Amino acid sequence: MILPGKTLGMLGGGQLGRMFVMAAHAMGYHVIVLDPDPDSPAGRIADEHIHASY
Repeated sequence: MILPGKTLGMLGGGQLGRMFVMAAHAMGYHVIVLDPDPDSPAGRIADEHIHASY
């Protein structure tokens, strides 16, 4: 089990990823998103957005 307060990493930052980030934040997690789109939906609300190719 990953305890709240830990950081989760995610590849891709589309609409489904945005919903994942919202749920993770509600449970107390930090989220880092890797996505090539500098304006990805999940990247806009993540704690950190890494703009790079996969």
